[in-house]
Order: sequence, then C-alpha cells, then structure tokens
Amino acid sequence: MIQYELIQSEGILIVSPVGPLAASDFQKLSEEIDPYIEARGRLHGLLIDANKFSGWDDFAGLIDHLKFVESHHKKNEKVAVLSDDRFLSAVPTFADHFIQAEIKHFPHSEKEEALRWLKVATKTLS
Repeated sequence: MIQYELIQSEGILIVSPVGPLAASDFQKLSEEIDPYIEARGRLHGLLIDANKFSGWDDFAGLIDHLKFVESHHKKNEKVAVLSDDRFLSAVPTFADHFIQAEIKHFPHSEKEEALRWLKVATKTLS
C-alpha cells in the first residue's frame, strides 16, 4: 500500500510505502499524477519515504511497479530517497544507470533537507 501527497504548487510528489505494494497502488497513483504531468509536462521532484518498505504484495505488484517507473522516470527531474536502510541507501547509485532523473539518498531524519533539495528544481525549472 502506498500513501501519497502531490504538492501541486511545487510539483513534488511524496510517496510512502506503508505495506506491501500491490498493482492497484500504481494504478491509483497514475490516476492522481498523470493529469498533473499532462498539464505541466513533468514533476519537479519525487520524495520516496522508504523507511518502512515491505516489498510487494505479489509478483503483479512488482511488475506494475517496474512498469510505473519505466513510464514515469523521464517525466521527473529529481528523486530523493529517504531511508535508513543500508540496501535502499545504495539505490541511487544503482538506479542512476536506468533512470533519467537525478537521484539522491537522505537519512530518514533529513526529510526537510530532501524537500529543500527537490525544491531547487522547482525554482530553476519554473
């Protein structure tokens, strides 16, 4: 399950996995953000609050997650990964080879710093 908030004035999407991710999570998320992206061309930033990542509900959840990333990564300027998990802290290095957006890891306690970093894109791209 994913909780999310779209800060429209900043063009920043905050997503927080709060349980195993299901295919329907990505359908709902697309329904929320695709109209915004269509109207404005892109998101300025994505903050992934992944301190409590529980994996996927099933294989379909994993597949839809990958499809979502594939169809949206070029429509996003920056990604901030917020987590104290050692594996997730390495995601930016790995994902940098596959994702167009600039990616940066932040310790979970630095949410405000991550949001400030994402907002730099808002100021330079508006």
